[in-house]
Amino acid sequence: MDAAGETPMGTLPGEESPEMDLSHRFSKRELALLYEEVLYTIRHRLGKPEHHHVADAQELYAYVQKAFGMDAEEHSVIMQQVKELESPIFCLKATVKEAKGILGKDVSGFSDPYCLLGIEAKSQEPAHPDHKKRMKAVVKDLIPEDQIHRTQVISQTLSPVWDETFILEFEDTETASFHLDMWDSDVVESVRHKLGELTDLHGLKRIFKDARKDKGQDDFLGNVVLRLKDLHCWDDQWYQLEPRTETYPNRGQCHLQFLLTHKKRATTSSRTQPSYTVHRHLLQQLVSYEILQHQAGSVAWDGELSRHASTVLYLHATQKDLSHFHQVMAQWLAYSKLYQSLEFSSNCLLHQITSIEYQWVQERLRPEQKAELAESFQSLLTYGVSLIRRYRIIFPLSVPRSTERLQSLLRVLVQMCKMKAFHELCTLSPDLPQTVSVALKSGTTEWFHMKKQHLKPMVKSMEENGKALSRLLLEVIGDLQQCQKIWNKFFINTLKLNLFSIAYLELESLVAEHVQGQLREVDSSMSKPTAESLFQLYMNLQELYRMKDFLPKRDGPLALSNFHQWFKEAVPQWLQKAYTIALERAQRAVQMDQLTPFGEHNKHSTSTVDLSTCYAQIVKTWQQLNWPDPEEAFMIMVKIVEDMCKIALMYCRLIKERAEALSLNEGEAANRLEKGIARHIQELSSSNDTREPEDSIIPLMKFLESELQYLNEHLVQENFKSLLTLLWHHTLAVLSAAAGQQVPSAQHYKKLHCALKSLELCFHAEGCGLPLETLHTAAFLSLETHLALCSATSRKLIQKYFSNRIQQQLDTSSEKYGAVTIKALYRPSEQKLRVEVLNAVNLIPLDSNGSSDPFVQLTLEPRHEFPEVVARTTQCKRNELHPLFDEAFDFLIPAEKCRQEGACLLLTVFDYDTLGANDLEGEAFFPLHHLPGLDTDEDQADAGRVPQTRLPLTHPKPTGDEILRLLESRKGDKEAQAFVKLRKQRAKQSKEME
Repeated sequence: MDAAGETPMGTLPGEESPEMDLSHRFSKRELALLYEEVLYTIRHRLGKPEHHHVADAQELYAYVQKAFGMDAEEHSVIMQQVKELESPIFCLKATVKEAKGILGKDVSGFSDPYCLLGIEAKSQEPAHPDHKKRMKAVVKDLIPEDQIHRTQVISQTLSPVWDETFILEFEDTETASFHLDMWDSDVVESVRHKLGELTDLHGLKRIFKDARKDKGQDDFLGNVVLRLKDLHCWDDQWYQLEPRTETYPNRGQCHLQFLLTHKKRATTSSRTQPSYTVHRHLLQQLVSYEILQHQAGSVAWDGELSRHASTVLYLHATQKDLSHFHQVMAQWLAYSKLYQSLEFSSNCLLHQITSIEYQWVQERLRPEQKAELAESFQSLLTYGVSLIRRYRIIFPLSVPRSTERLQSLLRVLVQMCKMKAFHELCTLSPDLPQTVSVALKSGTTEWFHMKKQHLKPMVKSMEENGKALSRLLLEVIGDLQQCQKIWNKFFINTLKLNLFSIAYLELESLVAEHVQGQLREVDSSMSKPTAESLFQLYMNLQELYRMKDFLPKRDGPLALSNFHQWFKEAVPQWLQKAYTIALERAQRAVQMDQLTPFGEHNKHSTSTVDLSTCYAQIVKTWQQLNWPDPEEAFMIMVKIVEDMCKIALMYCRLIKERAEALSLNEGEAANRLEKGIARHIQELSSSNDTREPEDSIIPLMKFLESELQYLNEHLVQENFKSLLTLLWHHTLAVLSAAAGQQVPSAQHYKKLHCALKSLELCFHAEGCGLPLETLHTAAFLSLETHLALCSATSRKLIQKYFSNRIQQQLDTSSEKYGAVTIKALYRPSEQKLRVEVLNAVNLIPLDSNGSSDPFVQLTLEPRHEFPEVVARTTQCKRNELHPLFDEAFDFLIPAEKCRQEGACLLLTVFDYDTLGANDLEGEAFFPLHHLPGLDTDEDQADAGRVPQTRLPLTHPKPTGDEILRLLESRKGDKEAQAFVKLRKQRAKQSKEME
């Protein structure tokens, strides 16, 4: 390789339009010199064309003219210059690698082979195809002695290995031929020595034959004769050794490798620059052209070159005698540089990374080459990290294949940073995951500020600022959803980085700082428009804060932990708006009501339906608020109940007036109803915390009881009963929402439960009010159970859940899903529970072969009672529906734990699945308070009286469980939420199996 330094070839621009001519990357003179190099390569082409290459030189000339952007005149001028240049010296680089199956010429049965090789300048074609004597001439008889090359002698072998390379010069491929003779070296030895090596009769005959020939005469083993015009630029294959006579026609094979190459190329580039540098520049020019010719655009280009480009690059690499390593290095330098401007598929870089890693030997490179390679690594790393930092803009999901492009880039950077070459040349490079993490944080900050600036309102008012903040929050939420659902898996799989965690923590902090800064400007006497503009912002912040559940872990509170406190001044305005809207809708509904049934199966008129919608909207507002502070949430609930009562009072008054207007006969009844309800509902609305709920509710309901009979036949009474039903349902909804809050004391639950029972009594009014089936809905029963138990902890509910499951199992005799048989014994002296899993029977086949691969998992429940006891698992039994396990397990647990409510041994039978999740066969519950040995004589139990227990396998209810719904409503209790999640997963497995 030429030791001359590399001439700078210009720099790549940061951005480039696909329509632009890429020739400006080099100066006009540099491009002309490179064009001279490629024309010279085509003109002095060597070798028989490969089947996938372009054979026609004119086609190649036309291709490179387009690739270099040369017009006809420029092409003609440079072509004339090339024709005037001195032709290169043509060389055949021949490597004699090895031979096999050669003749054994020595008395030992082996030979001492060596080869003579050279090129005959003007070989003659045989006169007749069968006449091969001329083609088998001896090398030393055809080729001048100074042009003959000789390998080493390999002693005593029939499978010699030489691996020697020779450079053979020639002038014309059309007339020249390659000759190789293989000989057995004959060294003069005494007869005594030869007799000592004698092994068989053939060896004895060989001694007599040697005695007849001249001393030291070598034996001919075979030859290979090839016309150069039949060779490809690069050939590597086994050739048959041909005989001179037919005595021994089968003389074995010789493995030869050929490369047709140049010496002393006359082009300026070849004389002044390293070969791999010139090849890299040629690669850069041709690949740039190829990419821009790709119909789908550069980002879809997969690295495949046309036949014309492949041919030109192949010819240039072979003529310059570039090693495979230096070809790969040139490709890496060219492709990695081009990627930073054309941004094609980074998968094209993986081949070079793999090849460099496989062949890497640092000593092959000169210092300047090492520096160039190190700079390419650092440059691509810097550029790649900059793309990752701006991945939201560079790889938008609206553009096809963006996810593939980013995933490919991550894979390339990871592979590059793992390379031995990278670690040896870039010793000061930082850790890649850390570098990318820092880039992602800064990129997230840049993106947020860009979005903030873009959404900045033109008019600077609090109302417009609130709307702008809401739009910004929507952008942030959308971005985090993309991070969590799409991008996160790529970063975790390649770099072990949780992109969502990085982005969320950064954006959450930025949002908190920005929103707080904007809200500080709000006056304490908040105007109505301002408050209304902040409600959507509150909702968006709520959604953003809920996304914290996707964080794998976090240290300390988040910046948004108490964001609801920023909106305390606006809450009264929000409640007032909800009340005002509902009131206005109710008023309009009454005005349109004709007091006639609106449907065939409905007794009440249209206004009651509209009123139901109004109440539903108020309840929805309460649910949307989801106020985290329990004490403040209770007060908000009280305010909402008051508003609903006011609307009911207004409705009664208006419906009376409407009835009077439509029918004078109904006026008296409506007037009486209005006055009574007005007085009692006002008392209920004004009741304070110190007054018991019955004191306000019972007088109202007693009044209703006395009036119901009177209004029985009246149409207004149908409207009122509908109103009563609506009040009941919406009151339940409000009480349920309040009960779901994290109230710090049980006193509030007691008060709510007392109010519920009083409402039930009064609304029913001993059968004169609403019927019990209307009152005792699923919502009522759920709320009643919840309020009765919520003074206890979630753990009590979990214990109750297992108690219920145990009782359900005792109540069933069905073995629909099969059964499992165990023995269980408790030894108080050792505080040890011993469980023997004997067998399972009648399992359901869950595999496609009509069988299952069952195993049993044993856990002690509830987990909060046995936190340190790990689950145990039996062995898996293949292709069994009646498996015999016969395995024993010991659990160390105190006796008092076994007596706790709901304490049980949970046996879950799974069908093992190699590829996916294990399928559920069923589960069984064994109550621990019935354990033999727990309250009976341990010795008697040990004496063999431990009974076998057959437990039917059951599945969770497909429609859910009441206690699970209660636990799920305790949003702030992590233990409750975790338990519900596990049981839901189990129910899902059951549902999928069915």
